[in-house]
Amino acid sequence: MAETSPYVVWHHATVTRARREALNGHRPGVVWFTGLSGAGKSTLAHAVEEALHRSGCRTYVFDGDNVRHGLCADLGFSIEDRTENIRRIGEMTKLFTEAGVIALTAFISPLRADRDRVRQLVGDDFIEVYVKCPLGVCEARDVKGMYAKARQGLIKEFTGISSPYEEPEQPELVIDTSRTDLDESVRQVVELLRARSLVPA
Repeated sequence: MAETSPYVVWHHATVTRARREALNGHRPGVVWFTGLSGAGKSTLAHAVEEALHRSGCRTYVFDGDNVRHGLCADLGFSIEDRTENIRRIGEMTKLFTEAGVIALTAFISPLRADRDRVRQLVGDDFIEVYVKCPLGVCEARDVKGMYAKARQGLIKEFTGISSPYEEPEQPELVIDTSRTDLDESVRQVVELLRARSLVPA
């Protein structure tokens, strides 16, 4: 990563984060859903967003596939490119918190160091949700056939098969989607956000 030029100076806006929070009626934050492909990260992130939106919260979901269509279209799936992918998303979600938004992300983000780096960047606004699911269940849910192709060697560096996934050590919340239905999963996430005072009770 290139160093920032000394001539690039952060501009402080007159509309502050505190003013945006007052206008929105809630605090911003980053809810980072991590887990294997097929664990249910995107489904859960969008369902949580729906619940928060109905409550009047300002939200946005960063979905792994969507981001790779634009912001990270130049990146592959090597360890180095995955790290850069998460670095970019971390910087983007930090800007969204400054804008007063609750950013929800749905990324495999397989490396613990990459997730920890985003946590350090975002600070107390960062909430890690481990969407846990046994590999066999993820494979059974795989409508795209990605796992089968990975096992055949047709897809290289596929997380859980030919590339590692490092489980979170101290996530704020663990949801096993093989045992917990979507409604209950959403309820647990929203309750956590209320407990952290991101959204009103």
